[in-house]
Amino acid sequence: MRVLETGLDGVVIIEPSVHGDERGFFKESWKASSYIEHGLPGAFAQTNVSRSQKGVLRGLHYQYRQPQGKLVSVLEGRIFDVAVDVRRGSLSFGRWAGVELSAQNHRQLYVPEGFAHGFIVLSDSALFHYDCTTEYAPQFEAAIAWNDPDI
Repeated sequence: MRVLETGLDGVVIIEPSVHGDERGFFKESWKASSYIEHGLPGAFAQTNVSRSQKGVLRGLHYQYRQPQGKLVSVLEGRIFDVAVDVRRGSLSFGRWAGVELSAQNHRQLYVPEGFAHGFIVLSDSALFHYDCTTEYAPQFEAAIAWNDPDI
C-alpha cells in the first residue's frame, strides 16, 4: 500500500497493493493495522454505496457538527473526486485537492473530518463506496456550491 500526499493536511491518496493475473485480481480494500500505521482510521461507523450516471455531480457536502472522515473508492466506473478544507482558521481553508478514482486504478481518497467532499461521474455510470468515521447526521449537514468563486 502506498500513501500519497495531496498538499492538504490529512487528505491522502491511497494506492492499495493489487495482485492480478489472467483470472482477475485481489486487493485488500481496508485493513485496520495497515491504515493505522499510516495515521488513518482503524474503525468506521458507517459504510455507504451509491450509483450515479455520467455527469452527475454530488457534493460538496460536510457535517459542521459530528463531522465525518471518509475513505472513498470506486467499484465500477470513473469519477473525479474533490476534498475542500472547511476548517475555519486552517492555513489551507478554502483550498481543495482532487483526484481521479476508478475501478481500474483502484485508488482511494481519504477525506478527514473538517473537509467538504464531492465528485462528478466521468464514465457512463459509477458505483461509489465510502466508509465514514461517524454516522450520518442530517441535522448537521451543509453544502457548498461546486462553483463557489472563493474555492
